[in-house]
Amino acid sequence: MGQRPATYADLEALPANVVGELIDKELHVSPRPAAPHTVAASRLGGELTGPFDRGRGGPGGWLLLDEPELHLGEDVLVPDLAGWRRERMPRPPRTAAFTLAPDWVCEVLSPSTVALDRASKLPVYARESVRHVWLMDPEAHTLEVFRLDGASYRLLVTHSGPVNVRAEPFEAFELELAFLWGEEKGR
Repeated sequence: MGQRPATYADLEALPANVVGELIDKELHVSPRPAAPHTVAASRLGGELTGPFDRGRGGPGGWLLLDEPELHLGEDVLVPDLAGWRRERMPRPPRTAAFTLAPDWVCEVLSPSTVALDRASKLPVYARESVRHVWLMDPEAHTLEVFRLDGASYRLLVTHSGPVNVRAEPFEAFELELAFLWGEEKGR
């Protein structure tokens, strides 16, 4: 006898110390992220919010959010960061979940989530026409930048180490990767 398809009720029943997602009617449960993951995601969000969400020192035009719950078809995903161009979503909905696919997502890879992020979530993002995906690995010190090309993603570039980079769709601002990895000098 096969396992029953997971439902949103299964997500609601999870304890608060885990992250739950539904992909292809299967429940995926991950532990809350470890410090390197949290530091990288928090710092990236902070770096992008000023110039792109608020328009301070940059072009603005984006709504950027940490860990939004995305309801994409029957799938429920929680990326580490997501962004919508304001022309597509001038204001966030008043609901807990977002049904409009973002224009950009960033998944911060952890040993416990790397397979889920690469093999299961990327196809959902492609199906929903998420134009840009970043996969950031704070342990390996890499940032992979993908752009949707037809029905799948094309890897544009992999940045590694403590370099400063410009990565689409946020190439108007230079990111200091050492800061994201928590390895900036003098701290």
